[in-house]
Amino acid sequence: MERPRSDSLRPIWRRGRGEDLHISAETALCGIALHPAGHTRSPAMHNAAYAALSIDAIYLAFDVRPAELGDAVAGMRGLGIRQLSVSLPHKEAILGHLDEVDATARRIGAVNTVLRRDGALVGSNTDWLGAVGALERETRLEGKQAVVLGAGGTARAVIYGLCARGARVQVLNRTAEKARALANDLGADGAGGLEELRDLPYDVLVNTTSVGLGEDVSPIDAEHLGEGGVVLDAVYEPERTRLLRDAEARGARVVSGKWMLVYQAVAQLEAWTGQTAPVEVMAKAFA
Repeated sequence: MERPRSDSLRPIWRRGRGEDLHISAETALCGIALHPAGHTRSPAMHNAAYAALSIDAIYLAFDVRPAELGDAVAGMRGLGIRQLSVSLPHKEAILGHLDEVDATARRIGAVNTVLRRDGALVGSNTDWLGAVGALERETRLEGKQAVVLGAGGTARAVIYGLCARGARVQVLNRTAEKARALANDLGADGAGGLEELRDLPYDVLVNTTSVGLGEDVSPIDAEHLGEGGVVLDAVYEPERTRLLRDAEARGARVVSGKWMLVYQAVAQLEAWTGQTAPVEVMAKAFA
């Protein structure tokens, strides 16, 4: 019996719009490592961008438990994965598994992007670019008074980005001591407890806590919000959180956390490919 031609054996992955994506041995493998993996929007964004730019690549989600992170990095080496995004809970732990980590990621203390360069795995951080890109949809940041709520890993990236853009930053957290330690570490202008927001004027407010994720609550009482300004909520589900609705009612321009994720993915794609990412295509795929 005649053997089928090799090109007929290439698997076909179906795109959401009915287009066929042919995968071959030359197709670049990329993806994201996180746990749990069910909620991630990254494959939709990156694969939509690959299609728009005619890049021969596929981006997958890898559910990696914390105890398996070292094995996952070894798998990246062995399988030739070209670009790996890194999400919770691995952003800090992965630093110890890489060949190089750039200065920005070391300053922030977290890696969300790993690229293969000349056989080495190099870690970087685009989360701060995601925050800056989202905010700069509405305002210039230089010289602005910014307040960041929270003192976790997302807060570190946001504070770094705001300071890099020349904003004056105050850090507020439920535990004021953590806020002060973070402010001192990253060069913010001051810190305190969440209750201090009611007496603190600001041009930009960013919530980096998880309060509001999947539920209709806010980290701040509505009466403690200032009037006007720009408010960004890192929580992206729901897209219009209670905080954003309360802020909009007081005249603020509001930015969904969706845009933080879009712009950090844009920076990842551009770092890997050297091409200009299709922002609106990726934003549409996120939804």
